[in-house]
Amino acid sequence: MKLTMVRRSAAVAAGIVACLVVASVAGGAGAVKNPTYNLKKLTGSIVADGSSTVGPYTTATAELFRRAGASKVRVTVGISGTGGGFSRFCRGETDLSDASRPMRQSEAKLCQDNNVVPWNAFTVANDALTVVVNKQNTWAKCLTTAELRKIWDQGSTVDNWRDIRPSFPDVPLRLFGPGTDSGTFDYFTLAINGRERRSRSDYQASEDDNVIVQGVAGERGGMGYFGYSYFVENKTRLNALMVVNPTTNACVAPSVISVHTEKYKPLSRPLFIYVKGSSFKKRPVQAFLDFMFDNEVRIAQRARFISLTPQQLRRARHHFHFQLLKLQRGG
Repeated sequence: MKLTMVRRSAAVAAGIVACLVVASVAGGAGAVKNPTYNLKKLTGSIVADGSSTVGPYTTATAELFRRAGASKVRVTVGISGTGGGFSRFCRGETDLSDASRPMRQSEAKLCQDNNVVPWNAFTVANDALTVVVNKQNTWAKCLTTAELRKIWDQGSTVDNWRDIRPSFPDVPLRLFGPGTDSGTFDYFTLAINGRERRSRSDYQASEDDNVIVQGVAGERGGMGYFGYSYFVENKTRLNALMVVNPTTNACVAPSVISVHTEKYKPLSRPLFIYVKGSSFKKRPVQAFLDFMFDNEVRIAQRARFISLTPQQLRRARHHFHFQLLKLQRGG
């Protein structure tokens, strides 16, 4: 049941992306007249909020965008979590919403009720949701999804590493993880526990992944999970666990290659930026997205993210061109 639900969720997300791609091709995305942006002449502001996982990617884009000449465009990036970001977005308070999961139907209805329609979703990067432990943890190298569920499932009373495996030492287990507004929380609980938001609650929760880093780094028996970029940034302070792929039974480490080759399952995922329709009409926002796709690999490397595959990037570009074409046609 757990794997079926994960596949079903992935299929829904894939279906959304596929529909966007088909619409792009059918709409003649290749016929779009691409605007030329003079970055030095652009003025205005762009407000983004949402996922703490995606936030560093948007911040890195903003830094490079400014260095490329758009110094008169002010980009503000918040990290209130995917759910918190969608709440602000659907109240019309932000231009961009960083998200580590697709928008829910209830969130889309809030946008519709507040007349924050239409909006567009763009896949901007990939992620390997990473389970981390303290540097002093020399006993745990690889865990199964069943063991992770035993630790994190609703009602779990596991509080010692020996409770996970008899061969592990008698060390208290201290858990740190994302809060309930986090898309990472939603994805992890679905992939590991079989249902979104199904989780034990007796752990230190935070929407700020840096707090999770500090918590795990400060406890010998600590464990936490967050996006791959936060591990890469803190790999001198933390160890990343390998996770057993349920299909191949192989221990797989989170990495660019394991995500691009689809071996890091079930904890790899796409990352998104949602754009308000009225904001997409503004040239600074268009230029920002255009710059993002033109420099996607460079931005991913700068922000320590997993870049899109060439096929994913082509799809994202097609969708972006299609939306520009609709604007040019008055749609």
